[in-house]
Amino acid sequence: MPLVESEQQARLRSVVSYVKRGGRMTAGQERAWERLWPTIGRAVPELEAGPIDFETWFGRSAPVLLEIGSGMGETTSRLAASAPETNYVAVEVYEAGLGQLMLRAEKLGIGNLRLLHGDAVVLLTEHIARDSLAGVRIFFPDPWPKKRHHKRRLVQPEFVRLVADRLASGGTLHLATDWENYAEQMLEVCSAEPTLRNRFDGWAPRPEWRPVTKFEQRAEEEGRVSHDLIFEKVTSPGN
Repeated sequence: MPLVESEQQARLRSVVSYVKRGGRMTAGQERAWERLWPTIGRAVPELEAGPIDFETWFGRSAPVLLEIGSGMGETTSRLAASAPETNYVAVEVYEAGLGQLMLRAEKLGIGNLRLLHGDAVVLLTEHIARDSLAGVRIFFPDPWPKKRHHKRRLVQPEFVRLVADRLASGGTLHLATDWENYAEQMLEVCSAEPTLRNRFDGWAPRPEWRPVTKFEQRAEEEGRVSHDLIFEKVTSPGN
């Protein structure tokens, strides 16, 4: 039985969770890939059919938290290190970013982090079980600032519906962006999803535990205000 309905799969095919970036890995990133990837990394296109068995992969049972778009890993490594009680999973398309994240994780001695290389839409659609995630984090996704490109943005109704379907009851979807109109779109789309509830009246206070990213620093220098949104799963499918 497919994890989501075929019609929803078809709609999601037009949206991907990333922009394909070029760039080669440094020698250090390549060494980290060779040394660490066989244990903590997997390629989404090479996954076996069906949901990932995170309990076996991590070697323990713990809440699974998925971060979509880990970039160069500075924020992700710090977040994983600060939450050792979680099974922290990051999905990213940028190989050099994953290589750098592995270097950071090794330096910090992080043992609760697993990495996935590929498209988060495919990952969620085909390899994440329903009602299984304790949380999903999407920090500063590509804003596609030109109006004619807004349809390429990740946070669309079908995608949010898919994420909500994968969240366990009480699980959270945490979004952050420094683009005002994308923040408003995120708020509108998430508010329209009936299985999600905004934990705050509009924007969430900026959590002290979320590290300041380079994108956020740049936005502040350019006069843009960052917004956080935190929505909670309140209804399970079929209830």
